[in-house]
Amino acid sequence: MRALRNRVDTLVIGGGQAGLVMGYYLREAEEDFAILEADARVGDSWRQRYDSLRLFSPPRYASLPGWRISPAGPFPTRDEMADYLEAYALRFDLPVHTGTAVRRVSRSDGGGFLVETSRGDYTADRVVVAAGMHRVPRVPALAAEVDPAVRQLTSIDYRNPGQFAPGGVLVVGAGNSGTDIALDAAAAGHQTWIAGRHPGQVPFDIDSPSGRPVVPLVMFVFRHVLTLRTPPGRKVRKAQLGHGVNLVRNKLADLDAAGITRIGRIEAVVDGRPVSADGVRPEVGTVVWCTGSAPDHSFLDLPLRPGEDGLPRHDRGVAEEPGLYFLGLFFQYAVASETIQGLARDARWLVRQMRRTASTPRTAPSELRQPA
Repeated sequence: MRALRNRVDTLVIGGGQAGLVMGYYLREAEEDFAILEADARVGDSWRQRYDSLRLFSPPRYASLPGWRISPAGPFPTRDEMADYLEAYALRFDLPVHTGTAVRRVSRSDGGGFLVETSRGDYTADRVVVAAGMHRVPRVPALAAEVDPAVRQLTSIDYRNPGQFAPGGVLVVGAGNSGTDIALDAAAAGHQTWIAGRHPGQVPFDIDSPSGRPVVPLVMFVFRHVLTLRTPPGRKVRKAQLGHGVNLVRNKLADLDAAGITRIGRIEAVVDGRPVSADGVRPEVGTVVWCTGSAPDHSFLDLPLRPGEDGLPRHDRGVAEEPGLYFLGLFFQYAVASETIQGLARDARWLVRQMRRTASTPRTAPSELRQPA
């Protein structure tokens, strides 16, 4: 790892797929930059996910710009994605500084940014936050009322069925991660319940020969139709605020075939046991909360106003705070923005804005618009 100079024009926070894509286009533009990654290895954010995770995207849409991933099967696994990101950083000689956790970002005396890290302090004219959307689990307050004898996990904590206590498993949250974990639990021999509103499902099997040809059409819609510029895109963005996306690989029929019992939302805890809206009180040894997650922006010591989505207000990733940018946010420009296939377009746009503001007066924060 090359030594990090005390001053860099642009510091990118996060060395996952978003940070690497940002680095690829900064390198292409011959910008002076460095990427800060808290984990010990590039790709560790994927290695820390659950063992059975497979991407929904085939290689064409699971690849970063300039180099395609080559998985053993039709869809990359968790570990294949992690190793690909590590190899990608080496292939394009991206200046990723691992083991460098950002503690605080504030304004420096010179008008740029002071970035305080576990390896020292640095200054930069620009900061790009590419630290991921799913870092902090959202767990309802009633989780504190669950009997301490019941083991509680979140979708971020979960790795494999070896973490389950003896007895039944209740998965709270019926989205993609929740259904994956419920299927893991049932396959491991646990009586399993899954609670929550059904988010809808993609009406074809992406793993089947007949389903795979449909994937490019779906990806086109996600990238080019459902954007902030189109009425359907704005409608979908509003509908997705606070709700999960449709089930992609798993279907209700898969849950039923596995013997998983579907129940209503968990609305109370009585005598230490979760109770659903339809009155079901499953006797379980483990509860897994798959109730959403949020980015961790706690290190940003800057006057940032939240938008209706709870994220700092921005215009396609350009923050109100001059010189601050985001990549990989929820619906930053399109449905695809927080997914691998949406990063390249958003990163290219940010680089263009950086170069433009370097040669023209900066837009006043009041002129930036919050996506409708």
